[in-house]
Amino acid sequence: MDQIQAMRIFTRIVELGSFSRAAERLQLPRATVSNTLKRLEQRLGVRLLIRTTRQVNVTHEGTLYYQRCIQLLGALEEADTLFSQQKLQPSGKVRIDMPHSLAREIVIPALGDFYQRYPQITLALGANDSHVDLLREGVDCVLRAWETEDDSLIARQITAMPQLTCASPAYLQHYGVPQSIDDLHHHHAVGYFSLATNRDYPLEFCRHGKLELRELPSRLSVSGADAYISGCRAGLGLIQAARYSLSPWLKRGDLVEVLAQTPPPPMPIYIMYPPGRFLAPRVRVLIDWLITLFEAHQKQRDDAFSSKRPQSPK
Repeated sequence: MDQIQAMRIFTRIVELGSFSRAAERLQLPRATVSNTLKRLEQRLGVRLLIRTTRQVNVTHEGTLYYQRCIQLLGALEEADTLFSQQKLQPSGKVRIDMPHSLAREIVIPALGDFYQRYPQITLALGANDSHVDLLREGVDCVLRAWETEDDSLIARQITAMPQLTCASPAYLQHYGVPQSIDDLHHHHAVGYFSLATNRDYPLEFCRHGKLELRELPSRLSVSGADAYISGCRAGLGLIQAARYSLSPWLKRGDLVEVLAQTPPPPMPIYIMYPPGRFLAPRVRVLIDWLITLFEAHQKQRDDAFSSKRPQSPK
């Protein structure tokens, strides 16, 4: 049995969650894929996959083996392209996932620059705010506003986005403008609930160098950023989000910032991808480009903030 081919077949089964889809993607007979996996398990002496009529589940040993296969196959790809044009001009498709707002406001508007640099790369960009299983879904990297608890992934913080608290003019007219977080006892929030716990996240405020939490009643709870902002615009309560995602509505007057003297802590943005020294060139250049993009975005924010600060008298 060709061990490298067996590893490629195994990783494709894991990523696609199907023997049939893996066979179709690799242009191999399904029997070849099934028999290769069976012989691979016999040679390793462990069960890698649990197959049912509906799905394919990866065992603990299968997860460990998949991670190692990805590293080794990446090393082979790196070696094959070491002296080729691929090294200078990476090609192929990269699957990436990120929140709607990051895609809409920051990444997609800048993609013209990326494609000028790397015209042979295509992107499959998923825009959502929920957890993505890179292993299961075959995603190369993700951007998220939280650090993963999955120790099988590398998580690198690439920026921190300023956040603010806001509400709609109609809401403030009805409930009043809070002058401090001590005034929030009669206010409402649009809830943003965790898919893991099904509980709303509390509002966060920085006061006198300390973090203070407030849990407000919610008439609406959501699990997506766009719905979160829409609920606020509809006058259903206070929200906290990154300034860049709220900027269009603040400029139009649909939303109003409140409690600016006690803002939420900055929202960290992480890029996460499978571990291993050898990343495919097409994935590595995208990650490097994203890091540079967010560094430039942060510098623009810092410069804008500095320009607005009052100058000290000489």
